[in-house]
Amino acid sequence: MSLLPLPGALLVILLLSACGTATETPPAGQGLAAVDFSGDWEVDYSESENIRDSFDVLLRELQRQAERQSRNMQQGGGTLSMAANSGNSLYALARMAEIITEPQLLAISQSETEITIKREGSFALYCEFFPGQLHRIESPLGSEVCGWDSHQLLFNIVLPGGLSIYHRLTLGPQGERLQIATTLRSDQVSWPFTVDRVYRRYDPSSSGIRCKQTLTRGKVCTTERPAQ
Repeated sequence: MSLLPLPGALLVILLLSACGTATETPPAGQGLAAVDFSGDWEVDYSESENIRDSFDVLLRELQRQAERQSRNMQQGGGTLSMAANSGNSLYALARMAEIITEPQLLAISQSETEITIKREGSFALYCEFFPGQLHRIESPLGSEVCGWDSHQLLFNIVLPGGLSIYHRLTLGPQGERLQIATTLRSDQVSWPFTVDRVYRRYDPSSSGIRCKQTLTRGKVCTTERPAQ
């Protein structure tokens, strides 16, 4: 797996000051590739989660946490602390999730021993498969771990400043549907931010309407010309 300083990754790093850390650890790795993800993929917004809806879910969960803390405090069972869930921290985490999950197109090349996931306008994900162990890399941009969990491929990235990004890739039974569940964690926000994206195979030479979901503007669509 490799973090490359391509467009999008730079803004991720600039926003790190608002975030801290908590991590998820993939299970022990297995050997050769369990599933073939190779091909060209385009996001299907009709089946993907909306960033704004995910943000609302986060706010509701934090509100429930605050209410539980308040009840415990009234019963003498604890203290109320909301310092870790400031408005700036919540928005920074949501904006980070928007950036991380923004790529509409994926170009995946895979062999029995490695995979490269090129993501439009963002950094690529790379993983080598080793029998009985995970692929681990330490770099100036953070620590990276990836590997198989049965038929699912997992990536765990911890960036400077502590932000943890966890991707779980699952291929549908017919091989035409790719789901990527992305979870961001920070010790500045007491609940993880998760966004599920669904991708479908597509022909890169075709033309059509391109859309994207944004936190501030909702769904924005444009037309594109076919590649020459």
